[in-house]
Amino acid sequence: MKNVSKNIDNNNLKFDNKLIKNNDLLKKRLNEIPKISGCYLFKDIDGNLLYIGKSKSLRSRVSSYFNNYDDLSPRLSLMVRQVTDIEVIVTDNEFEALNLESNLIKTNKPYFNILLTDDKKYPYVCITWSDKYPRIYITRRRRNRNNFDAYYGPYVDVGLLRETLFTIKKIFPLRQRPRPVYKNKTCLNYSIGRCPGVCQEIISSEEYKRTMKQVSMIFQGRNDDLLELLNNKMNKYSEDLQYEKAAKIRDQISGIRILAESQKISVPDSSVNRDIFGIISKDNISSIQIFQMRAGKLVGRIGYIHNKNNTNEINVLQKILEEHYINIDKVSIPNEILIQFNLPNHSIIEEWLGDLKKKKVRLVVPKIRKKYEIIKLVIKNAKIELERVVKGVKEDEASIEDLTQILELSKPPKRIEGYDISHIQGSDPVASQVVFIDGIPSKQNYRKYKIKNSSVFSGHSDDYASIEEIIYRRFKKWSRFKKEGGDIFNLDLNNKSPLKQELLSDWPDLIMIDGGKGQLNAALKSLRNLDLEEEVNICSLAKKNEDIYIPGISMPLETDSKQKGVLLLRRIRDEAHRFALTFHRDKRSNRMRRSHLTEIPGVGPNRIRELLDNFKSIDALRMAKIDEITKVKGLGENTAKEIYKYFHEL
Repeated sequence: MKNVSKNIDNNNLKFDNKLIKNNDLLKKRLNEIPKISGCYLFKDIDGNLLYIGKSKSLRSRVSSYFNNYDDLSPRLSLMVRQVTDIEVIVTDNEFEALNLESNLIKTNKPYFNILLTDDKKYPYVCITWSDKYPRIYITRRRRNRNNFDAYYGPYVDVGLLRETLFTIKKIFPLRQRPRPVYKNKTCLNYSIGRCPGVCQEIISSEEYKRTMKQVSMIFQGRNDDLLELLNNKMNKYSEDLQYEKAAKIRDQISGIRILAESQKISVPDSSVNRDIFGIISKDNISSIQIFQMRAGKLVGRIGYIHNKNNTNEINVLQKILEEHYINIDKVSIPNEILIQFNLPNHSIIEEWLGDLKKKKVRLVVPKIRKKYEIIKLVIKNAKIELERVVKGVKEDEASIEDLTQILELSKPPKRIEGYDISHIQGSDPVASQVVFIDGIPSKQNYRKYKIKNSSVFSGHSDDYASIEEIIYRRFKKWSRFKKEGGDIFNLDLNNKSPLKQELLSDWPDLIMIDGGKGQLNAALKSLRNLDLEEEVNICSLAKKNEDIYIPGISMPLETDSKQKGVLLLRRIRDEAHRFALTFHRDKRSNRMRRSHLTEIPGVGPNRIRELLDNFKSIDALRMAKIDEITKVKGLGENTAKEIYKYFHEL
């Protein structure tokens, strides 16, 4: 049984004081928190939930936020600044606390637990500082793979971004390939000075990171700082009569100036470094643009698209601003930030940014003409991007509406799932489940299946049995839900309750099977066995003539292959095929690699697993030295020598 302890003292609470600034009140609150497992809830001055967490020792965990404030991440430091009250819910054990935390977050959606999701439309630049020799690459997703890695963006113009990265790799000696061409020697890039010999570790990790640090300054909009640093370095080499090194620096300076000029747009203004935020909204979608101005020049343009969820633009803008500065390097924070409106937490954010930068930062709502004109320029760009996005949304809505009419559905399908099978004559059989929400791929909801049916094996395929298996596995939890009294037809009403929220969130409005009438009947067989035939909307799409089949009708529906609804089904079918094929190839490749290792004396399944867990790939194992192989858990020196010998005698 859970006990609830609310640390609220309305008579003594001073609402104009934050706990971080009131030591007496903070000490009192912390002393009231028990030293047992449970969940803690941070609240702001208006009683709104800021953050929910869990711990096996509540007092220690909560105290760490305030005792180690200077070491907190930007996100948590901004959150702690706003905490005026702490509530705790104690549990019997840590496992119970974990479940409670999950339920509370899903139900309440606290401000600092729910961060902005990545905008897959725009790319980022990632530098993997966690690696011995950092990589730099373009990605459309901030994975937060390691706290040391840095992401810059998102950038609006992917073409310009690729061109910039290509130019940078010509200016600076950087690793040009993700993997080395040769295992024991450098490639042509090293010979022509494009790469410093990372693959053979000719350059030290520290020296390479110094070069990468200079590269990062370009993506922080600090070109002037970088040019000054390189000029000083060039002059020092000249004074020391190291003319060859000075000449290389001179070429870098020239390249950076050319790169900077190709990116800059002159805006008449002072030399103050500033970011300018502009927001405009339509149809519950907000477009936000951020212009990065350094020394009166526009050096970067960053964009976000955000679903307003019926909140006002001021709150959306504040959320975007917070999220943006939470995820960038503190040296990239400018002295001045221009915004359209005064924000609800205007002074708190100014103080927070100043603490991060270690210098005063001003949030300014322009009053004079010059700065106001810059804001209007940013809003104009945001409007252009918004019109492009809204047009795409309307096209998706038209496709969904057309599909609704084709299949005679009772309501437009919000969530559509597509299924496909992939194998080579029965070997390595797999299946894919892709998900489109509102006509857009929702890749975080994709799922892979390994076919377990014993009738499917190398030399004997059975797509019908495979389809039957994956549909049964996908919907068996819903069959239990129905048997326990759940009403699937009224999920919209049930969804208002936090109970079974995770289950209810993945019910599809339509599922599409890649194939013809036979594949459709195989899926229907599973649905009948699960007693879900009436509840699931299902169709299949055959490749040959793009024919659509539905239950109860032997002939395909009369459709035009160029109809918007048919084109949407084709997109889903093609994506399911791509995802299944990729998984099949990976599975087959892993099997072949593992069978490759079984040829080595003394290496069985367990050791193969340990080797691949440690080295991640056969190529990495092939390049490893004997002493590196010996470090693998449970591997002796003799076996390590056999492995090394196997690869180096081929």
